[in-house]
Amino acid sequence: MNRLNYKHLHYFYHVAETGSLHAAADKLAITPQTISGQLKLLEDDLGEPLLRRKGRNVELTDAGQMAYQYCKDIFRLGDEMQEVLQLGLDARPEELRVGVVDALPKSITHRLLAPVIANHPDMKIICREEQMTTLLGELAVHRLDLVLADSPMPPGMNIRCFSHELGASRIACFAHRRLISETAFPACLNDAPVLIPTGSSSTLRTNILSWLKRQGIVVRVAGEFDDSALLKAFGSAGHGFFFAPEVITDEICQRYDVEVAGVVPDLQQSFYAVVAERRHPHSAVKELTERAGSDIGFLST
Repeated sequence: MNRLNYKHLHYFYHVAETGSLHAAADKLAITPQTISGQLKLLEDDLGEPLLRRKGRNVELTDAGQMAYQYCKDIFRLGDEMQEVLQLGLDARPEELRVGVVDALPKSITHRLLAPVIANHPDMKIICREEQMTTLLGELAVHRLDLVLADSPMPPGMNIRCFSHELGASRIACFAHRRLISETAFPACLNDAPVLIPTGSSSTLRTNILSWLKRQGIVVRVAGEFDDSALLKAFGSAGHGFFFAPEVITDEICQRYDVEVAGVVPDLQQSFYAVVAERRHPHSAVKELTERAGSDIGFLST
């Protein structure tokens, strides 16, 4: 058996990522002919075709799909080895790179991170807010140390990451005082304006709409928002009822000058840390995930 040529494997990895010999060649600053020749040598060594033509591009064969999965693990471990050795065997980064799903309330993010911040007072926190799929891609290639989200990692994503539930809270409904009537909650929501998170990927949105349907309540969706803080700002101006974790009730009422319309006892929002598989995990991430198993209710009211 011939020894695997990792340069050939590197070329294959970029072709698999881009789906195009020309795109991979541009990224690697070499000619498509060079990549094509190197890939032919790789296929000869492995004894299986890895790619087939699809119009002007290429697609993976079954053997190519398997090789691609191995490639991702090989280069992920390579990146991790380089990071660990450059930092020193016992040293850990003096920064924690956190991806935050844009639907997660900012104050919840702080509550989740506060314990590890307290244990690492000299550590710099770098937070990036984005959609879940984008953040998971960054996590998979170690540009992030963890992702904080309002849902576990979606099924079917082909990356080695694990979801740890950190806490949970019941859901409360808030509104400006002029929208709150003497009608009992949740009947007061009938025909009322409601503000909800946007996107089918939002767990809170899905749960709210399902709950309203079970209650037989028909509302008028007055606004949909990617950003939870912007949603609350519109709620503060009286544009509609909105929902948020009960655990941050005092903060919401004080900051946005709203009142609690009611609590939904059968709706609960959980919060997760999603981390990538690593041989040498970040010490702060390790603390956070180890605490999750025993401190599962630390956000509950």
